[in-house]
Amino acid sequence: MNLSESTTNDGAAAGGEGRARRSIRLAPSPHLADALFTTRRMMIEVLIGLAPALIMAIVVFRWYAVVQVALCTVTCVATESVAAWMRGRRSPVGDYSAAVTGIILGLSLPWSAPWYVAVIGSVVAIGLGKAVFGGLGWNIFNPAMVGRAFVMLSFAKELGASAYVLVDAQLPILTRATPLTIAKKFAADLSAGRVMAGELRVPPMHSAQDIWALLIGQVNGSLGETSALALALGGFYLCVRRVVSWEIPLGIFATAFVFVELSHWTQLTPFTPLQHLVSGSLVFGAFFIATDPVTSPLTPLGKFLFGVGIGVLVVVIRVFSGYPEGVMFAVLLMNATVPLLNRWTIPRPFGATNPEP
Repeated sequence: MNLSESTTNDGAAAGGEGRARRSIRLAPSPHLADALFTTRRMMIEVLIGLAPALIMAIVVFRWYAVVQVALCTVTCVATESVAAWMRGRRSPVGDYSAAVTGIILGLSLPWSAPWYVAVIGSVVAIGLGKAVFGGLGWNIFNPAMVGRAFVMLSFAKELGASAYVLVDAQLPILTRATPLTIAKKFAADLSAGRVMAGELRVPPMHSAQDIWALLIGQVNGSLGETSALALALGGFYLCVRRVVSWEIPLGIFATAFVFVELSHWTQLTPFTPLQHLVSGSLVFGAFFIATDPVTSPLTPLGKFLFGVGIGVLVVVIRVFSGYPEGVMFAVLLMNATVPLLNRWTIPRPFGATNPEP
């Protein structure tokens, strides 16, 4: 409760005499907060956390990464300004939320995505993913994933598995298929009888050297998902700075590990749990996408259950669907459950008792 006094000159009602009026202003908790921890500061922290992954993307994919991320970021910022102008409001680009959306979207795209894919995805991310809901804080779906899903479904050829590979590329990394595409093809060959079940004991990319390649970013994939170590470093920084909630990544990794172990044990996937955890965009999604404070639950239990749901859906999509990756769809589906998770996990006030029937 915040108590404040205000003095008003109510001359008409009190014959021209000033009269003090005391007002009580009610507001929800927390009543003590860090005034310096603003949206802008939070987004700056996220940008710092994204720096290792962005640097690795530039090191691995070179000019492709620079162009892709820059195009998405500039388009997102411009769309944010245009959307604010259309609503007659001051442009909120100074809080850097549009820049964060652009960088995450750019890092989620393949190196070969045409320029119009980046532009359309960015416009949809800000326009349909955030602005139509009223701006930052009102959107129910992760804006970057809204844009990514739109271009994924609209430009399937440009963003399919074949878009990641260029046989005669000058960069050797661009000539190889992504790890999850290899796993998906191996599972398809197994179901078609082209591979014997016993061969799952020696799956592709099973050696320690191959695991190290997944960790440091020596494999093909989307720009921001190649180096698991760089992503983990940035994610750990955000958790230490308390910008993101550790319950969400914990729920994702623990659940994905268990379900992948079951899938590997039943020979549904050739990859081990460790290979699945460091392949694709699971680490990227766990630390930088699923932890969006606007589109994730508020309570600690709700956050953990949110992560559990994402972990389950990622494994189900990777193992049983035609898509080699499932983080994007898993996050969007679980975003829709956030109001329900918040309602289910409302903490009981200290000292409260169950109401009598």
